This record gives sequence, structure tokens and C-alpha cells, in this order.
Amino acid sequence: MTQAILCEVVNCVHNEGGQRCRAKEIFVVSHRGKKASTQEETDCKTFEPQL
Repeated sequence: MTQAILCEVVNCVHNEGGQRCRAKEIFVVSHRGKKASTQEETDCKTFEPQL
């Protein structure tokens, strides 16, 4: 099953065409241990800045 992963972070090396993530895997973490209550409590650790 192919899934589109959208991303607005235009300076990430995995961002393709300004909106799609092309990373093989996505790693998302929570600021509050293993449970998050809102989007703001999470971060994408797959991010790599473009050089």
C-alpha cells in the first residue's frame, strides 16, 4: 500500500516538490514520554536540513 506522507518543511532533504516526504521511514517522537495529547507535543526526528 502506497501512502503519501505530506511535509511543509521545505528545507528538509527528504522533502520532494515542496510537500511530499520521500524518506524510507518516518520517526516521530512525543515530548511527553510515550503518549501525546496534541500535535504540538510531537516532533519528526527524520528531519535533515538541506545543505
